Amino acid sequence: MPRTPDEYAVYLFLSSGHREEVRFPTIQDFQKWYKGELKPNGESNEFITVPIKNIQGEYMVVRPSSIIAIRVEPLFAGSVERF
Repeated sequence: MPRTPDEYAVYLFLSSGHREEVRFPTIQDFQKWYKGELKPNGESNEFITVPIKNIQGEYMVVRPSSIIAIRVEPLFAGSVERF
């Protein structure tokens, strides 16, 4: 029986060389944000909001054109936190 991830860590790799981590509770929440915010504005230099998990009402803003890669990692309760 496959395990279900507790949350998903999404890493946004920016053209400046920075990497930002955002967490989503489900893959569907990530897909909803990706399809609704990021994909339609992919080449835009206008800021879009990125929700920050566990901080209600607070957002990070990023220019979609500066995102060069996205990595999605499922996290399980038994996963070891990497610092």
